[in-house]
Amino acid sequence: MEKFSQFRDRGSGISPFMPVTTPSSLLATVCHAVLFLVRLPFFLTWSTLYFLVLHHLPFLPAVARKLLLWLLLAIPGTWWVDLQLDGVKRGSLSQQPRSRVPHPRSIIAANFTSPIDALYLAAVFDPIFVACHPSSRKVRRISLLAAICAALSPLSSSDSFFDSATEWEGSKNDVTDLRALLARHPDRVIAVFPEGGTTNGKGILPLSPCLLTAPAETAIFPVSMRYTPPDVTTPVPGWKGWVGFMWKLLGRPTHCIRVRIAEGVFNTTAASNGGDGVSAAAAAATITGGGGRGEDAPTPEEQLLLDRIGEALARLGRVKRVGLTLRDKKGFVALWAKRR
Repeated sequence: MEKFSQFRDRGSGISPFMPVTTPSSLLATVCHAVLFLVRLPFFLTWSTLYFLVLHHLPFLPAVARKLLLWLLLAIPGTWWVDLQLDGVKRGSLSQQPRSRVPHPRSIIAANFTSPIDALYLAAVFDPIFVACHPSSRKVRRISLLAAICAALSPLSSSDSFFDSATEWEGSKNDVTDLRALLARHPDRVIAVFPEGGTTNGKGILPLSPCLLTAPAETAIFPVSMRYTPPDVTTPVPGWKGWVGFMWKLLGRPTHCIRVRIAEGVFNTTAASNGGDGVSAAAAAATITGGGGRGEDAPTPEEQLLLDRIGEALARLGRVKRVGLTLRDKKGFVALWAKRR
């Protein structure tokens, strides 16, 4: 659409916020409706039972939680997963060391396109999910349900989300950083969506500097998730997005998840700056008052680390990095809501 051309990346021409649509015939729509009506009661019942009761049972082991989540994924036919490690030949995954995949005291940096992202990561790695701000090094721990809802949450397009990082950090008491969270939970994996908001999977947005607080000895694993059909991505938030997502999720016979995991990336900038996750140059900018939030602005060396993770996500997903940000997404969503 011509009026949305301002939200295309100038370098690549990619529009990462445009909803993905797939053509459908009358017969396919009828079959779609039948599957939707059959699956909807089972999906809602199991989701309600899990998130309101089973998820909160203190004696429920992680293995049981993963199995219950796989059952939830199986109801809409999201069971076929094409998993591959970057640089590893097919058929040799079982021969790889445990350190080659996300493991306790490591971080998952995943692209964010759909509510299924968090559900899949929970079913496989049982991580601790955190929310991040596009311009802050701080993160906020959230539940699995909150991570799922964040894919279509109106907060991603509200004015409050784009307040200064200081206001975002002070809005709740559970704000921390990755280093402190890993210290408190050394037996868990941390999952973060560093883009800060969802896209349609056709581009990688600039990454949040929250990854710069990872300890030098902690591996950061870029994880790319893509879907077939791709119309289950949710770049536009709101209740209409939920209706469309549920219709596509429950109405199709199967959904395939293509998962690619890159080699772990280590935060060498933390080691070179005493392991505190904040560079001396950035700290000096804060002391002198330069830039207001100078301690969160990446230095050139730190930006290279973020670029390396972003390039890994783009390579794994066979897409390109874009210069558009969540502020551009806010403008796109506002214009999208006004269309006829």
